[in-house]
Amino acid sequence: MTSAIPPEIQGQRYISLATFRKNGVAVYTPIWFAEDDGKLYFMTSSKLWKYKRVRNNPQVKFAPCTIRGKITGPEFSGTARILPPEEVARVRRLINAKYWLARVPLLWRNTDVYVEIIPAPRS
Repeated sequence: MTSAIPPEIQGQRYISLATFRKNGVAVYTPIWFAEDDGKLYFMTSSKLWKYKRVRNNPQVKFAPCTIRGKITGPEFSGTARILPPEEVARVRRLINAKYWLARVPLLWRNTDVYVEIIPAPRS
């Protein structure tokens, strides 16, 4: 089967993203995300541990959640990829279209990294 965004994730406002420390322990973070072409996208800062964990281990898990991170549905696996600068503008537009607060530059001045999540194929 081809990779696709699970129906449980489509249209959600937040997902809980699990990134993994070097010792294998998962760290869960609720994030904003955008969907496009069967992939998920999110923004972060290169100063945050979330970015550093993705850089060290691209395997992630994600699940629908509340704004506070309470998981509300099944968890899925995926592979994260830090996007090169030429792909950032498109993803920024996707996130801005979904979240009006993402358009406020002062709040997101430290956001300098965009990440793509490719969901693992489901059987």
